[in-house]
Amino acid sequence: MRINQFLVGLVLGVVILHGCSVKKFIPEDESLFTGSDLEIESEGDIQDKKEIQRELEGLFRPEPNSKFLGMYFGLWAHYKGSKEKPGFINRFLKKRFGEEPVYFSRVNPQTTEELMLNRLENNGFFFAETSSEVNRNGKFTSVSYQATVTEPYVLRALKIDRDSLEVDREIIELMEESELQPGTRFNLSKLNDERERLDEALKNRGYYNFNPNYLIFEADTNVTDKREFDLFLRFRKSAPQHGIIPYKVQKIKVFPNYSVTEDEDKLDTVVVDGKEFIQGNLVFKPNLLEQYILLEKEDRYSPLRSRLTSNRLSSIGTYRFVNLRYEEVEDSVEFGNLEANIYLSPLTKRSLRAELQGVSKSNNFAGPALNLVYRNRNLFKGGETLSLTGKFGFETQLAGGDLSGLNSIELGLKADLVYPRVIFFVPIKEKFSYSVPKTKMSLGTEYQSRGGLYRLNTFSANYGYFWNANRFVFHEINPISLNVVNLTRTSPEFEEILDSNPFLRRSFEQQFIAGINYTFNFDKLSGRFRTHGIFVGTTLDFAGNALGLANSLAGWEEGRFLGLNYAQYSRGDVDLRYYYRMNEEHTIATRLFGGVGLPYGNSESLPFVKQFFAGGPNSVRAFRIRSLGPGTYRPENTGIGAFFDQAGDIRFEGNIEYRFPIVSVLKGALFMDAGNVWLMNENEALPGGKFTSDWWSELAVGAGFGMRIDIEFFVIRFDLATPLRVPYLPENERWGNTFDIGSGDWRRENLIFNFAIGYPF
Repeated sequence: MRINQFLVGLVLGVVILHGCSVKKFIPEDESLFTGSDLEIESEGDIQDKKEIQRELEGLFRPEPNSKFLGMYFGLWAHYKGSKEKPGFINRFLKKRFGEEPVYFSRVNPQTTEELMLNRLENNGFFFAETSSEVNRNGKFTSVSYQATVTEPYVLRALKIDRDSLEVDREIIELMEESELQPGTRFNLSKLNDERERLDEALKNRGYYNFNPNYLIFEADTNVTDKREFDLFLRFRKSAPQHGIIPYKVQKIKVFPNYSVTEDEDKLDTVVVDGKEFIQGNLVFKPNLLEQYILLEKEDRYSPLRSRLTSNRLSSIGTYRFVNLRYEEVEDSVEFGNLEANIYLSPLTKRSLRAELQGVSKSNNFAGPALNLVYRNRNLFKGGETLSLTGKFGFETQLAGGDLSGLNSIELGLKADLVYPRVIFFVPIKEKFSYSVPKTKMSLGTEYQSRGGLYRLNTFSANYGYFWNANRFVFHEINPISLNVVNLTRTSPEFEEILDSNPFLRRSFEQQFIAGINYTFNFDKLSGRFRTHGIFVGTTLDFAGNALGLANSLAGWEEGRFLGLNYAQYSRGDVDLRYYYRMNEEHTIATRLFGGVGLPYGNSESLPFVKQFFAGGPNSVRAFRIRSLGPGTYRPENTGIGAFFDQAGDIRFEGNIEYRFPIVSVLKGALFMDAGNVWLMNENEALPGGKFTSDWWSELAVGAGFGMRIDIEFFVIRFDLATPLRVPYLPENERWGNTFDIGSGDWRRENLIFNFAIGYPF
């Protein structure tokens, strides 16, 4: 039955594709252009031959119509939708997929030959020849191009005639690092790149008015009988004097509360380290603001330091606009002089904002949340930001099944105070060039009621630092991280769950978590035109070590601090992501994740909030939330008790996803996920959960299709997946799926629907 259905589908597909033939639509006096090819002939090997071929092929115009599975689907959609009465479907196909026909009458092979010849000469092939041949096949025409090249001209020597001015000596020094070395093939684009390199380097050495057009390369090919040339680097005669002298910064003026209506002469001026801070009422303390400015008097002009100074001032978080302008003042014979003016326009000092959010957490709870945020910027006139956040949230398990009744109500209050500098017990004046390390102090409390099972009160305090080392690298370290968890009002049902799993009970009883954590992110994923995107993230979390040492030295009660049990563990994870963008809209996204937690000392398991889990919309999507593992463990029932049992100390996971557009903001995805969690120690209540050397044979695998509403700043995601490999089945039965889509029982068990906000990775 299924074989017959497959054959019928195959025949139907062939008929549909055959129906996409466009030959009958091509006008009598036209021929469809099907593309061009190129053959390069040479006397010997050509350096960078593939690159040159790509460059020449890039000159082919116009581009032929695209093909899909060997058929001109876009062109067919255009023809069908252009009929006198096309109908709704054909109009839609034309609008969404249609392509205007590209006829051979638009192709000019002679012009393309001339462009190819010019491009070959720009690459040093001065005696090349090009030709073309038109290939006609009924209603279809293509063009074959040929390029015949001989030995190219290569550089014999590079000469700089002048050395009387300082700028000449600077150029001579910079040319020592040039790629234009003897033996280099003549390449016009490399000469232009070299001028741009010299321009950037000279500007960073103080040449404020320098321009790459002041430089000219001249090639002499009559130096030897061989195909060699000498290259001369000269200044144009029209280069002005002010363009070839270095500039120094003679004055630095900062306006911490700039307004176009203010009169500078009526404002107070404070001088700190040679910089003038001009403001009326005190808005920002000059001695603190000075630390963000990398410019110094008598230093040469540097666009790099100027840009970094603007970045640092913007990163404070107090200013809406940062504008650094230079003005030329009196020049000397050897140096020009500049005045640097830094105009800073503050943000509104106080704000109150209400945020209605759709929350999708890493623990796969989702639901609405209301945040009220009060923010006071520049609290102590040093760029400090105080944020007070009150939160109400309701979350539930949207995956359905036996866990659909599990929900959570959260109430929280948190205060964050961020200093845009390092606050330490000894003064530290940092000069991080890219951005400013910030100090963050946090206090918070949260009340959580989960499904009538228990109530949890959490108190937290953190002290740490975070900063961007550059555009891609982020660091955060919290040397003080305290959490006090008070489990209250457990229901008889939850007590029964805890009684059946002593490890779980201990993970909730460890009520005091004191430690240090560190986060590192290298993020190079963003960018529509970045072909290869990479993300590397890691988190290290250590708890209880200092308390354990204090216990042993002071002789306190073992495993307790201030009357509370405290947790001892080390935990770390690594998140690796790679995106391959085939074009602006089609992406293959991959992820590998590994995490390990090691309980020790007075802890036999990780605290529940620190454990790993698998399954759900941000994990292996073919399995319901927290329904995987640990290992091959399968609970007797899949109710709420299993939600707490199916977590572990170790997690491995891999994902691959092909993302493509459907229409407008609606995107699609095909994906496959694999992963599981395991326990570090044996737990009799969870047989098969311990990590072993056969862990790879216990991986769950699933695949599916997703749809996403992507409005740039907001993504709503729907994923439908089915299991391909089930780790808790007998070893020889884990692979496979009957795919009995017509059975209601099969669909209930094997089609897993996931809803989430944001992409999974």
